[in-house]
Amino acid sequence: MKSTKRTARQKIFLALKIVGVLFILLVAGAMFFRDAILQKALVEISDKMDRDYDCTFSVKQAQFDGLTTVDMQDIRLVPKKADTLFVIESIRAKVSFWNLLTGDLQLSSLEARNGFVNLVKDANGKNFQAFLPKKTKTEQQSAKKTNYAELAYKILNQALNLIPTDMKLENLSLRMDDMGKRAKLSLMSMSLEDKKLESAIQVQTNTFTQRWRITGMADPRNKQTDLRFFNLDTGKIKVPYFDERYNLKAAFDSIRLKVDNIDMDGRELHVDGFTSITNLHVNHEKIARKDVVIKDAQFDYHFLFGEHFIAIDSASTATLNRIKFHPYVEYNNEKDKIYKLKVALPKMKAQDFIESLPNGLFTHFEGMEAEGNFDYRLHFEYNKDKPNGVVFDSQLNKENLRIVKYGEADLAKLNGPFTYRAIINDVPQRPIYVGSSNPNYAPLSSITPYLRKAVLTTEDPSFFSHKGFINEAFKQSIVKNIKTKKFTRGASTISMQLVKNVFLTRDKTLSRKLEEILLVYILENNRIVSKERMLEVYFNIIEWGPNIYGIGEAAHFYFEKYPSQLSLNECLFLANIIPSPRRFMYQFNSDANLKPYARNRDRHVRNLMLRRGVITPVDTIYELPIMVTGPARSYVRTKQQLVQEIDSTSIEEFDF
Repeated sequence: MKSTKRTARQKIFLALKIVGVLFILLVAGAMFFRDAILQKALVEISDKMDRDYDCTFSVKQAQFDGLTTVDMQDIRLVPKKADTLFVIESIRAKVSFWNLLTGDLQLSSLEARNGFVNLVKDANGKNFQAFLPKKTKTEQQSAKKTNYAELAYKILNQALNLIPTDMKLENLSLRMDDMGKRAKLSLMSMSLEDKKLESAIQVQTNTFTQRWRITGMADPRNKQTDLRFFNLDTGKIKVPYFDERYNLKAAFDSIRLKVDNIDMDGRELHVDGFTSITNLHVNHEKIARKDVVIKDAQFDYHFLFGEHFIAIDSASTATLNRIKFHPYVEYNNEKDKIYKLKVALPKMKAQDFIESLPNGLFTHFEGMEAEGNFDYRLHFEYNKDKPNGVVFDSQLNKENLRIVKYGEADLAKLNGPFTYRAIINDVPQRPIYVGSSNPNYAPLSSITPYLRKAVLTTEDPSFFSHKGFINEAFKQSIVKNIKTKKFTRGASTISMQLVKNVFLTRDKTLSRKLEEILLVYILENNRIVSKERMLEVYFNIIEWGPNIYGIGEAAHFYFEKYPSQLSLNECLFLANIIPSPRRFMYQFNSDANLKPYARNRDRHVRNLMLRRGVITPVDTIYELPIMVTGPARSYVRTKQQLVQEIDSTSIEEFDF
């Protein structure tokens, strides 16, 4: 028995000796051939750069130091017909030996100094154009659907493997020149040791120079990090390049980015973490007229990647000052391309919500006070392949909610007389007094029912039944805006037009649109003003022609009548010029009659009113074509005027 055991033990030792000898031979072989392999790899890279990218790749000196450490000097990548793309004086990199044996390249240490990446776009093109991804139509059609979980995991893994556990970088920079818009981010130093990261960065653009610092914990092997980003100088961190390129100015005090977990669980990739930003200032003409300020924003995020989808899980929590909500965002292309958005805002105090709104984005709410609580739910779903089936469900549940004090927009002023001034191209127009002391003011009872019915038909048929918004119109507006990738359709109700005219500007900004939506909701859902009074104010303030405000002025301007005397055809004309009142004259021909398209448009609205029972066939009897008799006639170029202009020109040309 003992002899048998001894023999087995001897065999094990013998096997271990053989493995050891083979390992030594492998290492010796690798040591012997390593430089040749390295030089061959560099030649292959150089050939590929020349063949596929029309670039010259060169390394002045490259050699191994030990088994897994590579030293390289003077590395350059230069497009043959453009500016130098990449230069670095020296790199010393060490890879994990055991990972190298398995074919998984993983940096364990890295030292680099004195280099730059140079991205240039000028009149001759981009010096990095050859490296941008390209796909032919055939490739796009035949390509398999991307598995988002596998792709994201592969990219994250490769990126993290290239981040060493020990690192020392000095004097490296990223230079950008976009048609003269320049930015340079200089990494003066960066070190990573024992999972502690420290860095010093200098930023220089055409408009400012700053010094930044990034510090915190970085553990690439365990896929975790907790970094803070702040300014070493006084003032906020400014975001470079975007101010010149997009006229977007952004600045903040600090950013924190934390990644707690990156895990492939079954067929889903989970990425969990936390990020925050303090005192963010944003300024852009499409957002608001002045700086938008977010004092404190946080995002406890849970990203999900599946085979056919990318999502932010509803377990995520977004915080904006004292507002907390749970978003769910998903893109899914398993069958159709579907975008989903769900927002759940738990019950909160109304006053906390008002005080948490970003400064500058809701200026008309500043100073507003409210009592009570509310919660909110939003469900939006858009199928790109079936766009007309858009889902938009918005629900707000109130609990003793009421406005105690208004801010700049005092909605209650609509109940009494007030002075209105339209603003066109930032220029305030003449004041219009909305009250009985104005001789042109027309109470609703003194306006012909024909005009009320015609305007409601063209502008807002369900005005007396909706609460500020028409859901179907809102959905179609969303579809149209998504298709055109801009705000081309607004789905404005009379309530929205009234609020926009009286309290807001005509700016096409995100701020104005958001304020309009919130103010209309408050106006319609708190019974501040009756529907009849809203319609009366609307008729007395809207623009009906060049410098013509209110139906009292309009009735005289076009027809030398009072609002109570207008005929059905005259009312159809007035209703149809509301969208573009300053261009009314182009609807007339040289005989001062409506052009065929304008007559057909008015006839269409009249027939629509008949079908809906708004008017009866009796109302259309004895209706004559409209005839502009008031001051508006001077805006219409008649045949007589044209003849006079021609005669005058002829005389001037042949006047000896």
